[in-house]
Amino acid sequence: MGPGDAGDAAINDIDVIRVAGEARLAGTVHVVGAKNSALKLMAAALLAPGRNVITNVPRITDIAIMGEVLRRLGCGVRFEADDPPDPMIARDGSPRSRQVIIDVPEEPGAEADYDLVRRLRASICVLGPLLARRGYVRVAHPGGDAIGSRGLDMHIAGLARMGAVISGEHGFVIAEAPDGLHGAEIVLDFPSVGATENLVMAAVLARGATVIDNAAREPEIVDICAMLSGMGARISGAGTSTLRIIGVPELRPVRHATVGDRIVAGTWAFAAAMTRGDVTVTGVPPAFLEVALDKLVSAGGLVETRGDAFRVRMDDRPKAVDVVTLPFPGFATDLLPMAIGLAAVSDGASLITENIFDGRFMFANEMMRLGADIKTDGHHALVCGHERLSGAPVRATDIRAGAGLIIAGLCADGVTEVSHVHHVDRGYPDFVADLRALGIEVERGTAPEEPDLAI
Repeated sequence: MGPGDAGDAAINDIDVIRVAGEARLAGTVHVVGAKNSALKLMAAALLAPGRNVITNVPRITDIAIMGEVLRRLGCGVRFEADDPPDPMIARDGSPRSRQVIIDVPEEPGAEADYDLVRRLRASICVLGPLLARRGYVRVAHPGGDAIGSRGLDMHIAGLARMGAVISGEHGFVIAEAPDGLHGAEIVLDFPSVGATENLVMAAVLARGATVIDNAAREPEIVDICAMLSGMGARISGAGTSTLRIIGVPELRPVRHATVGDRIVAGTWAFAAAMTRGDVTVTGVPPAFLEVALDKLVSAGGLVETRGDAFRVRMDDRPKAVDVVTLPFPGFATDLLPMAIGLAAVSDGASLITENIFDGRFMFANEMMRLGADIKTDGHHALVCGHERLSGAPVRATDIRAGAGLIIAGLCADGVTEVSHVHHVDRGYPDFVADLRALGIEVERGTAPEEPDLAI
């Protein structure tokens, strides 16, 4: 072995999660703050100079990246233990949620670096607040999960109606509003969460009134509007398809708690049903998952709800149900891998229709390696269920696909090894610890990555 061989081997190692099949989830799992909310709340802090505190922030990779995005914009960012602390502890002894303290300068930077933005699509949400604060922003075109086309057209068109001049060069989006932004009437072609968030954050400091029609209605939208209102913004209509914002001259820093993660909660709900288990999920209002939980009832499950918790129990093999993804309050696209996993072990055939992202079915080939009977055609997938799947080595292609494959492995004969689980780390604070707490035999380790062979 040469001098550099050990280092090269380490570089080529990848994280894997191995689970034993024929398992059943049972117990209670607590879900912390939503990734898709916390990231945008951190960006919203840019709107008010001073110290903002956001609590119940999940301890995941994406949050660390967003913290570095803000640091390079001139903010002071540090993470501390939540008060009160998260009742569950991660595998290294640290809490799964934290509070982030963001000290925003009077004049934050105006450029988000490519090397960070390409790793985190959510970092495009600094576009709106920086344009509102600085009148100029240069943000690299975002990266993120490879799950289909997610253009910035609606972001750009909305900001242009508010007086911004938008251009692009060398992979960057450049927005200027030297005379400041003004209110406008904006109709979104589609209720895009990202576009709604960017436009709301720009509108809160714009002159006059802004109306956003066909706005996204997700709980994460309600959460960011609640934080902005606490900062002094004037917003009405949160949770409906029409948002009305009256601009104010300035905002003040605030302390705000992140809403619970409905996608993580939904993951455990489907995991309980797939493994014929009995799981209580706390930390997320059941209303956030009304359609998904109703599907589990249709599949033969027992669902009990109370306050910010719910219980899912499945005593027999699930019955096949059809699923169509839609914007909230419809079935969430992020739960599609779990819906396909449920269909793969259900009695009968399920038709799964994806209406949000054109690349969601990219992971289907990996699920088929586990023996799932899946036939895709455009944005439809026909899944014929089997009593059991078959353990095999598979690869996570994105956050939710990774979680879905791990859970599917619990319904298989033998051991399933899921590689590239750094994707899972981006959305789940400690998946392995939660699985163990629910009675699952699971281990995390490393394995050498096989090189791609040129043909």
